[in-house]
Amino acid sequence: MIDWDRIKSLQDEIGPEVFPDIVTLFIDEVSETIGRLRDTPDLETLGADLHMLKGSAMNLGFTSFSELCQSGESRAMEGRAEEIAIAPILESFEESKLVFLAGLENGQGR
Repeated sequence: MIDWDRIKSLQDEIGPEVFPDIVTLFIDEVSETIGRLRDTPDLETLGADLHMLKGSAMNLGFTSFSELCQSGESRAMEGRAEEIAIAPILESFEESKLVFLAGLENGQGR
């Protein structure tokens, strides 16, 4: 679900003092997009939204969430956006976020 090796690598790249800011930015940006998907997904922009979510998720080690976004993005690119199951994507983000934040509190990724 969470790639803790990626988290450690990111912390090493940007420094532990900047990492909390990156986490806050990630959660804020992704939560905003998730909110749009939760309310009423726009099939015209769904592929772009999932692309953004996928990239952000990969950067911060949210592997399961990223994979679901990739699958949805592929469907949207094929003109099948109406087939994308949004609920599992939303659930994966919420679950991943909880695991991630709890892991950080417990020292994972260091």
